[in-house]
Amino acid sequence: MSRADEIARIRIVLLDVTPQIWRTIEVPSTASLRGLHDAIQAVVPFDNRHLFLFEIGDRRYGIPDREWGADMRDAKNIRIGALIDRGVTELTYTYDFGDDWRFHLTIEEVLPLVEEASYPRLVGGARRGPPEDVGGLPGFEEFLSAMKDSSHPRHTELSGWYGRAFDPAEIDHPEIGVRLAKLVRRCEIGKASRAKNRNKETTPRVP
Repeated sequence: MSRADEIARIRIVLLDVTPQIWRTIEVPSTASLRGLHDAIQAVVPFDNRHLFLFEIGDRRYGIPDREWGADMRDAKNIRIGALIDRGVTELTYTYDFGDDWRFHLTIEEVLPLVEEASYPRLVGGARRGPPEDVGGLPGFEEFLSAMKDSSHPRHTELSGWYGRAFDPAEIDHPEIGVRLAKLVRRCEIGKASRAKNRNKETTPRVP
């Protein structure tokens, strides 16, 4: 079975938060770390407004930038299947260097791709992820306190900022479903475009 016929099941755990916030997703083994970043953004969910970083041993993958040094590798250029081939099963993911959300990722198993399924997809999880730009762990703790207590001094401010109810015990499945559907569609368009370009390159020109 080739990597094109496989998916990787990955568990994603937000560090330093109790009760634990986690997701399990399935993504094609051919997906890049940039694609994995997009999938994580969809299932937490976050809004993809900030920089990110994957760390595997002493290697760092993200968006190359002179400010981050020459050792920052492009996350688009490394595939999940290549990590599996190297025996990598654990990595860390950091999103938004201001709020500093840190996740531990475990590649739990490699499974056959199901033709009728759409990838990436969410297969498990617990609790609602933190809102974008809430202020990291301290800000999230205060946000949770304020949202559940109408007498909290910041209740009106933060409930107005968020704009809707927030139940920390419930995953926002409707929102995640919308985001995953958009991501799947984007992946399908990209795949079709690449196939079309390959066909153009291999089709002989008529003199």
